[in-house]
Amino acid sequence: MEFEDIRRIGIGAAYKGGEVLSDYFGRISDIRKKGAIDLVTEADVSAEKEILEILRCRCPDHAVLAEESGAGAGDSDYRWIIDPLDGTTNYTHRLGLFCVSIACEFKGNMAVGIVLNPITGELFTAIQGKGAQLNGRPIRVSDTDRLSDSLLVTGFPYDLKTHLDPLMARFANCLKSAQGVRRLGSAALDLCFVACGRFDGFWEENLHPWDTAAGMLIAKEAGARVTDFSGGPYRIDTSTLLATNGRIHEEMIPLLSIKDMQ
Repeated sequence: MEFEDIRRIGIGAAYKGGEVLSDYFGRISDIRKKGAIDLVTEADVSAEKEILEILRCRCPDHAVLAEESGAGAGDSDYRWIIDPLDGTTNYTHRLGLFCVSIACEFKGNMAVGIVLNPITGELFTAIQGKGAQLNGRPIRVSDTDRLSDSLLVTGFPYDLKTHLDPLMARFANCLKSAQGVRRLGSAALDLCFVACGRFDGFWEENLHPWDTAAGMLIAKEAGARVTDFSGGPYRIDTSTLLATNGRIHEEMIPLLSIKDMQ
C-alpha cells in the first residue's frame, strides 16, 4: 500500500474521530480515572471505536496500537498507532487544546503522521521523506538560533509526584534560560507547534507511543531535531523526548541532563 493511500485513510479516520469529540465537547457526563490525574471519558472510547472501524474496514490485516483498547494483532508490516483524544484533561474542562493523533509505521519506521484539532480545524500531516503540512500547506520549524530568544513548551507526566525534584529542576533550568515556557496539555499538538514554528522547542518525559508517534514524524519532516534528553536517538518507546528547531538543541541538552531520582 502506498503511503499516500495510508495518509488519506488516516485523515478520514481522524476526521471521523474528531466528529465524535466535537459532538461530546462540553457535555461529557462519564469521566473516569485511569490514574490519580489520568482521565478517560466516553468521548475517548467512542472516538477510538469509530477510528478503528474505519481502519479495520480499509486495512483489515494491519496491526494496531491504540490508547484505550491496547494492541491488536495483524499480519502485515503496517501498524497504526492511535490516540483518539490527546489532551483529555483540557477536553473535560472545555478547553479547546486537544486533538486526534494517528500514525502508521511500516516495518518499524514511522511512515505517516496525522494530528487533527477538531475545534480549530487545524490538520497537521506528514509522510516520511516528503515534508510536513498544515491544512495542505508546507510547514517548517523556526529559525530562532538562541535559547534566550526562544519560546518553549513542555508537559508533565501523570506520575509526576514520583520524581518531582528532577522534573522541577529541568523546568526551572529552561524557564531561566528561555524567553518563555508554556504548558498546553497535549504532547501531539506541542510537537506540531514546534513543526510549524510556534514554539522553538519542546521537552517531556514518560510519554506513551500514541502520544508522540504522529507528532514526532510531523516535527522531523518539518526540520526538527528529535532526540532523548541526552541527545541520543529517539524512538516512540524512549522515556524522554526533546524536539527543537535544531538550532537551540545543544543549548537545551545540559539543562535537561539531570539524574532522575525515581
